[in-house]
Amino acid sequence: MTDSNLARRRALAALAALALGMTAGLAPAQTSDYIVAVVNQELVTAAEVQQRIARVRAEAAQNRSQLPSATALRQQVVEMLIDERVLVTNARDSGARIDESELDRAVANVAVQNQLTLVQLRERLRKEGIEYAKFRANVKDQMLVERVREREVASRIKVSEAEIDALLEERRNGGANAQFNIAQIMVPVPDNANQAMVGERRALAQAALRRVRAGEDFAVVAREVSQDSNRTQGGEIGMRPADRLPDVFVKAVRPLKAGEISPDVLRSAAGFHVLKLVERKDEGAFSVQQVRARHILLRTSAAGLSNEAAARRLIQFKREILAGSKTFEQLARDNSEDGSAAQGGDLGWASAGQYVPEFEEALAALDVGGISDPVVTRFGVHLVQVVDRRQVTLDNKQQREQARNILREQKFDEAYAEWLRDLRGRAYIEMRDPPQ
Repeated sequence: MTDSNLARRRALAALAALALGMTAGLAPAQTSDYIVAVVNQELVTAAEVQQRIARVRAEAAQNRSQLPSATALRQQVVEMLIDERVLVTNARDSGARIDESELDRAVANVAVQNQLTLVQLRERLRKEGIEYAKFRANVKDQMLVERVREREVASRIKVSEAEIDALLEERRNGGANAQFNIAQIMVPVPDNANQAMVGERRALAQAALRRVRAGEDFAVVAREVSQDSNRTQGGEIGMRPADRLPDVFVKAVRPLKAGEISPDVLRSAAGFHVLKLVERKDEGAFSVQQVRARHILLRTSAAGLSNEAAARRLIQFKREILAGSKTFEQLARDNSEDGSAAQGGDLGWASAGQYVPEFEEALAALDVGGISDPVVTRFGVHLVQVVDRRQVTLDNKQQREQARNILREQKFDEAYAEWLRDLRGRAYIEMRDPPQ
C-alpha cells in the first residue's frame, strides 16, 4: 500500500472539500439567473455565485466566523469561481485522464466518509437538487485539476544542493523544528502593479497593522481586510513546522511571544503581510514521526462483494471491537485479505508518505487506540487502528531527502500562485453586467 505521491494526498483533501461542498444542504438560489462571467468556454452564473455565497455563510455561521461586507464577499466568491473555471478548462485541455475505476473509488470514498451508501448519496444529492451525473463530473474535474496542478507546479519547483545544505545547517543551529500557528492579514500585489498600486496596497496593510496594534481584534480585521484563503478563520493558517513555512514568515515571528504582532508590515513576492504569532511549539531536529497501525482489509475485487457490502461488514466488526466481544487482532486474523492477517493486521512502523493517501488521511485523524470508519482505497475497504506513534532520528541520507521535500513544500504555494496567474493571463475572461 505504499505511494509517496504528494499529488494524490493533495487531491484527496481537495476532493473531500468538493464533496462536502456539493452535499452541504443548500437551498437553490432565489435570484433570477444570468451570466456573471465567461471563462474560456465555461460560464459563471449569478445562481451559482449565490449558492456559493450561501455555502460560505453557512460555514461561517457554523464556525462563528465573521465575514467581510456583502460586496467584498461577492467579489471574492466571483474571483474564486473564475479561478476554478480557469483550472478546470486547462485540466480538460491538458490530455490528462481519469479512468472510471478511479472515479468509482473516489465517489465510493465520498459516500463512506459521509457514512452513506451509494444509494443514500444519490438520494441526498437529489434532495439538494444536484444530478448524480453532474456530481460525478464535478468530482472527475477536480481530480483532473489536482493531477495537472501537481504535475505543472512540480515542474516549476527547483531545489539546489546549496539550499539543502543551508536548511540542514539552520536545523543544526537549533529551533528549526519549532512549529508555529501564524495568523496573517494579506494584501496581495499583482505582478504588473505600478508604483501607485504598490503604495496603495502597502497603505492598506499599514492601516490594518495600526488597527490591530491599537487593540482591535486581529481576527476581525483579517476577515475585513485580508485577501487570502484563511481570512474566514481570522487569518490563522494552522500549526505548521517552521520548515514548512516561508522563511520570511519564520524570521518575522521567531522573536515573538504567543499573541504578539510583528512590529512591521512584511513584504513578500505575493504582497504585504501583517503577522501574528498565535502559538509556538518546539521539537527536536532531524526527527520524524512514525505510526504503527493495523488494519482489516476486505478486497472488493472478490466476486459479489461491493464497497457498500464491505463497509457494512467492517462497521459490524468495529461495533464488536468497541463492545469488547471481539478483538481487532482476532477479526484481522479471521477476515483480513492481505499478508498482515497472520500478525493480527499489524503493519509495523511507517513514516508519512508510505501509504496511499486515503489510508494516511484515516491514520492522521486517529488518536492512539482509535479505530476508523471504513476507508476505501484501490486495494479494497479497510478498518484501521493506530497502535502507537513515535519520533525517530533520521540518518544523513534521510535528512537530505527530508530537507528536499521540505523545500519543495515551502515553494509549492508560491509556484502554484504563479502558475494560476499565468493560466489566468492566457485565459479568455469576460465579465458581464447584470441585466437591466
